[in-house]
Amino acid sequence: MIERSLSGFTVIVPTYDEGLACFRDKMGFAVIDDVDLGGGKRWLTVAPSNDSQARVVLAQPSNDIQRQSMGQQVGDRVGFFLQTDDFDRDHAAFTEQGIEFQEAPRTEPYGKVAVFRDDFGNLWDLIQPNI
Repeated sequence: MIERSLSGFTVIVPTYDEGLACFRDKMGFAVIDDVDLGGGKRWLTVAPSNDSQARVVLAQPSNDIQRQSMGQQVGDRVGFFLQTDDFDRDHAAFTEQGIEFQEAPRTEPYGKVAVFRDDFGNLWDLIQPNI
């Protein structure tokens, strides 16, 4: 049997500090790794909690193509999905931190959900699944 898991994905941010200001300070993510690689580069990973399996790799753009892709990594579709055990708590906390929701919360067959935009233009679903 093949065992696989998603270990992470990259989100392009203008600077590492701006990435931390959004993910750590506004969204409450934990900083998992912050390693200086020299030459102004860092290995910076965050996750919704310390025990989350998947990590978000925050990366500064190093060329024009990467800069132009910031916030449009999935073509202005919802590309990221943040699951929560308490939608109302997180929705209120995100709103208080200035996170821009694109719609009012709604109930779908799979759970309670609302789309929000991070500070860099990426669209996310905040989801509390029906369990």
